[in-house]
Amino acid sequence: MLKILVVDDHPVVRRGLKQILTEEADIGVVGEAQKSSEVFDLVRTHDWDAVVLDIAMPGRGGLDILKELKREHPQLPVLVLSMYPEDQFAVRALKEGAAGYMNKECAPDELIGAIRKIIRGGKYVSPALAEKLAFMMDSQTPLHDSLSTREYQVLLMLASGKTLSEIAEEMSLSIKTIATYRARILEKMKMKNNAELIRYAIKHNLVQ
Repeated sequence: MLKILVVDDHPVVRRGLKQILTEEADIGVVGEAQKSSEVFDLVRTHDWDAVVLDIAMPGRGGLDILKELKREHPQLPVLVLSMYPEDQFAVRALKEGAAGYMNKECAPDELIGAIRKIIRGGKYVSPALAEKLAFMMDSQTPLHDSLSTREYQVLLMLASGKTLSEIAEEMSLSIKTIATYRARILEKMKMKNNAELIRYAIKHNLVQ
């Protein structure tokens, strides 16, 4: 029987995913975690066949959790299930070691198929994402690929119009730390202000 760990900070989402998964005859255990400490406690004390992980986690983001999971348990397949469009986080999640990336608007049978595929050792990407990945291999690396995961998250929030204090609250960090991230982003991307960051993000479809 398969054992799947669901990581999401929203109880309603966890309940819905658990219901979908437990309807499958070969899925015997569905564990739940709502914060990073619970994730690592469960992974260290139980054997899981796969992890379904949300990106938008409080405190340590899902990508940070993913990175540590793959460092401690490189053979454990992780499917990132997010509300964010593929253009924003899919490529970065795959680079951090995710076995697949799906939007939360996916159909239940598509989710089950993706989980089975990564457990078998495969990778799951949508046809649109596969096309994007192929295009990226033939094109120059965009500036935002030089950013760390945290810097990239801050870039997206700045580009969406959030203030430093709003970003600090959402990421559970100090305003000073966010200001430091912003300075690094501007330096790495050779830009002068938020307006240039916003124009860049829109041009590269990082924000809607």
